[in-house]
Amino acid sequence: MKRIITAMAVCSLVFGSLYVSAQNKKPNIVLILVDDMGYADLGAYGSEIHTPNLDKLASEGLRLREFYNNSICAPTRASLLTGQYQHKAGVGYFDINLGLPAYQGYLNKESLTLAEVLRNGGYTTLMAGKWHVGNDSTAWPNQRGFDQYFGLIGGAANYYNANYLPLGGRSYPVIIEENNKRLHPPDDSYYFTDEIAGHAIKYLETTRNSNKPFFLYLAFNAPHWPLQALPEDINKYKGRYDIGWDSLQKQRILRQQQLGLLPAGQTIATRDTDVPDWNSLTWDEQQLWKKKMEVYAAMVDRMDQNVGKVLAKLKELKKDDNTLIIFISDNGAPAEDVAHGGKKAARNLGPVGTSGSFESQGKNWSFVSNTPFRAFKNFMYEGGISSPFIAWFPGHIKAGGIAAGGAHLIDIAPTFYEIAGVKYPEQYNGVHTNSLPGESLTGLLFKDQPLNRAAPIFWERAGNRAVRKGKWKLVSTFPSYRWELYDLEQDRGETNDLAAKNPQVVNELSAAYFEWAKRTGVVNYAELKQPALFEK
Repeated sequence: MKRIITAMAVCSLVFGSLYVSAQNKKPNIVLILVDDMGYADLGAYGSEIHTPNLDKLASEGLRLREFYNNSICAPTRASLLTGQYQHKAGVGYFDINLGLPAYQGYLNKESLTLAEVLRNGGYTTLMAGKWHVGNDSTAWPNQRGFDQYFGLIGGAANYYNANYLPLGGRSYPVIIEENNKRLHPPDDSYYFTDEIAGHAIKYLETTRNSNKPFFLYLAFNAPHWPLQALPEDINKYKGRYDIGWDSLQKQRILRQQQLGLLPAGQTIATRDTDVPDWNSLTWDEQQLWKKKMEVYAAMVDRMDQNVGKVLAKLKELKKDDNTLIIFISDNGAPAEDVAHGGKKAARNLGPVGTSGSFESQGKNWSFVSNTPFRAFKNFMYEGGISSPFIAWFPGHIKAGGIAAGGAHLIDIAPTFYEIAGVKYPEQYNGVHTNSLPGESLTGLLFKDQPLNRAAPIFWERAGNRAVRKGKWKLVSTFPSYRWELYDLEQDRGETNDLAAKNPQVVNELSAAYFEWAKRTGVVNYAELKQPALFEK
C-alpha cells in the first residue's frame, strides 16, 4: 500500500507542475453538486429547462455519458468528499448511527475529506450548501477541513425558512449554520438556493488578494423536495408541461440522440408500470402535475442562474482561467410522493411552489428526468446511479467533447489530488488513513484517453446491490437477492436480463461483490436495524 500511495504522490507532483498557471500557481478547483436532479434535466443533457450557464461549461468542456453516484444523498456525499466507498467512510446507510463502524452515520477519521487533504497542500477550502454527512457538531464541515462554511447540516430544508420539516408524521429539525454558529433567519426573508450561492461568492471574494489556490465545494440543495420556487422563475414555464410526460420524454430522447449522448442502437428503459398515461388523467389531476413540473423546472433554472453568478465572480477576480470546475448530481430523480402518502404525508399549507407547499416531483415526472434510464433514486439501476458530468478547465480540457466515461465518485479525490500536486497522506493527526480505491481521471479529462478500469465498481445501499465491470453490470433489488445481468454497451436501458445465458459472468461478478462487501464492511441489510427515518 505504501508503494501505491508514494507512486500516486510522485505522479501528482509531476502532473501538478504541468498544470500550473503562467504565474506558477496551482489550479483552483470548484466542485458543484446538485441534489435529486436527473440525468436528463440540463439542456446539455437533452432538457428543455433553461440552463445556459451549465450548457456553456459543457460546450466549452467535456461531458461524460457514464458517471456514477451512490443512488442517494448521504452515501454519495460520503464517497465524494473522501474518495472512499461510503461504508468505508462510515456512512453505509444514511446519516444516522446504526451501531457499526461502516454505518455510524458520519465520516470517520480514517477517511480524509477533500478539504483536509487540499488544505494540507496549501489550499484555502470553502464550502456552501448541504453537508449531510454528520449531524453532531464534532462532524461539521469546519471540523473536517473547511476554512469557511455556510449551509444546511441535514438532508432537507424549506427554501424560505429554517422551520421544522413535517414528514412521516413527525417534525424534523433543520440546522443552518455558518462557521459553527447556528443561524435563525426570519421566515420568508430569503430563497435558499440564492443564499448558498451568495455565501460561495462572499467566500470567493476573500481570495481576491491571495496567492493561495482555493477549493470551493458548492453543494446546492436544489431541486430536492420540497418543490418551492420563486414566482418569476415559475412563470417562465407556465404551459410548458401541458403536453404531459409521454410527449416530453420523446422530446428529450430526440435531443439526447442529436447531442450524441444516446448512441444509435442503445436501448431506452421500459416505462414504469406505475406511471399512468397522461391522457388518462382527469383535468384536475393534470393541473396539479403540470404545476409540479413547472416548479421543478424553475428550481433547476434558479440553480443555473446562481452557477452563472459564481462564474461571473471568478471572471471578475481574474481566476477563471486557472480554475477546474466539475459538475455532478448526487443521485437520480426520486419516485417519492411526499405530500400524498396517507396519514404520514407532509401536508400542504399553501399552493404548489410556495413556502407552505410540500409537494414532490413524483415518479410520473422523475422517469422523464432520468431519461433514458430505468428506475429512480435509491435503486441501483442506471436511473438511480447515473449523473450528468461536466468538466471545464480553459486551455486544458478540449471544448465540446463527449466521452463514454465509466467513472465513479471515488475517482474524484485522486483526480483532484493529482491535479493539485498534493500528496494523500498515509497518516493524518496520528490516524492511519484508508487508501484510495478510485482512479485518477486526468487521462480522460486532459488527454482524451479512455478510462480502462483495473477493478470493478461496486454499490450497496439498503440491500440494493450492483457491480460494473467493463460492459457487464450485475444488479439486484432488495428484498430479492436474485442477480440480473445487463450488457451496458447495448442496453443501458436495462431491458434484457442476460443472467441465465451468462452464468459464468454472474458467478465472477458475484464473487467479486462479496469479496468487496467483506473488506468494505457491508452488512446484509436484513440483519441491520431498520428504523423509520427521514431519507429524503
